[in-house]
Amino acid sequence: MSTRTVNAEWLGGYQVRVDAGRFDLRVDEPESVGGTDTGPQPTDYLLASVASCFALALVYSARKRSVELPSAQVTVTGTYDGPRFADIAIEVVTGLPDEDAERLIASAERVCYVTNTLRRPPTITVHHRAGQAS
Repeated sequence: MSTRTVNAEWLGGYQVRVDAGRFDLRVDEPESVGGTDTGPQPTDYLLASVASCFALALVYSARKRSVELPSAQVTVTGTYDGPRFADIAIEVVTGLPDEDAERLIASAERVCYVTNTLRRPPTITVHHRAGQAS
């Protein structure tokens, strides 16, 4: 099994910088909850992960099946229920006939890492490591 690691560093207030390999992501909260709104909030990144992974899964599935995909747009909506999403809805527009789109969507559902992770949640463990944060 391979692993993937990202690192989040608190910058002050509600701002966090995430080091994701060669990429830095800025995370913040809206002003309405005490942030400065300098970046998307974590839940936006979660929904963006679902949308982008599913879009790429559609493209991958189309290429694997030699299906010409005229376009792909994925819209993801999360419904809050306390400190979590109770529901995440995915809407897909492809420009394909319904029957072809349904087959492609079913294939994408099988290979999308993010939706598969959310559907079958992993074990999450949290531990403290002594020392000064860098």
